[in-house]
Amino acid sequence: MKSKTVVFFNSTIEWGGGEKWHHDMALKMYSEGYKVVVFLNKKSALFQKLKDSGIKLVFVDVNNLSFINVFKLFKIKSLFELHKVYFLIINHPSDLKLAGLASKFSKVEHVIYRRGSAIPVRNSFSNKFIFKSLVTEIIANTEATKKTINQNTNLFPENKIKVIYNGICIDDFDKIQVSHIDKDNSKIVIGNIGRLVEQKAQYLLIELANKLKNNGLNFKVIIGGKGKLENELLLLREKYNLTQEVKFFGFVDNPKEFMSEIDVFVLTSQWEGFGYVLVEAMAFEKPVLAFDLSSNPEIIDDEKTGYLVPNNDLNYLADKIMFLSSNRKKMSELGKNGREKIEQKFAFKIAYSSFINYLISLG
Repeated sequence: MKSKTVVFFNSTIEWGGGEKWHHDMALKMYSEGYKVVVFLNKKSALFQKLKDSGIKLVFVDVNNLSFINVFKLFKIKSLFELHKVYFLIINHPSDLKLAGLASKFSKVEHVIYRRGSAIPVRNSFSNKFIFKSLVTEIIANTEATKKTINQNTNLFPENKIKVIYNGICIDDFDKIQVSHIDKDNSKIVIGNIGRLVEQKAQYLLIELANKLKNNGLNFKVIIGGKGKLENELLLLREKYNLTQEVKFFGFVDNPKEFMSEIDVFVLTSQWEGFGYVLVEAMAFEKPVLAFDLSSNPEIIDDEKTGYLVPNNDLNYLADKIMFLSSNRKKMSELGKNGREKIEQKFAFKIAYSSFINYLISLG
């Protein structure tokens, strides 16, 4: 196995869950002596995090039409042949079109598409070709994501789709230093981290805050993240006169520092491939609340590590927040249970072991 080259192909410039997964797996494999090459964009956040790692890095610039660029296609083919690629692991659809075609010409043994979005795959001609002719295996980050692959049509053999959860490096997480904060237990602090986009639906947090204020609760909502909807959210906050109760923190570089300031974590996303922020909150022993959809039920044990909320039911969500605000013992119990679940199911060492054993099983 260690004699076979594993390529992680990820040209995405931004930093997200897929990039973190590629980063963590590539680094760990490299540290254990595996032959690892990462194809990435030189302008990417992934490059900044791997540039001093010692891993062989190959620069690529990919867009949605790169696969029709014959020069680029055969350049990638030649690079695959040069590195004698055996496992090719791809995360993004644009990369899949280009690298998938190149792998076909260079006869790469295993072309593994790692899918991290719990959105149904479109039943298009191009997808039929990609999944039947280019992809040999699929890794899904949750059971919910796995179900969406064949939701619209029978695109790919189910027995060739492997679920491997994202993992959090608990030891590294525990080592991160945070500031000491004297908490005011008369006020419950509700936190959320995510891009300010439609999927994450942070407007529901502001609607929730309005309900809590009308019910006389002493609380604060803090929202971490940047995105195109920031101005709309600020205007909604003004509309409800919630400038004292709702705060925007901007981009969160240290999630653990953020978690240290909150009492409960609320995810308002309308879908999730894998709610990594839920796992981070649970690792810091925070109760988590999210809508009962996508992969959230795979992470949250209702009534044990947090609460699964009927989709967009703000009355139910407000009731749970108000209950926890006056039941600190229950809040602590949920948090401790969440930490135990992370250690047992979502630790990085478990995810990494599953990944390596999966590659070994493929040969």
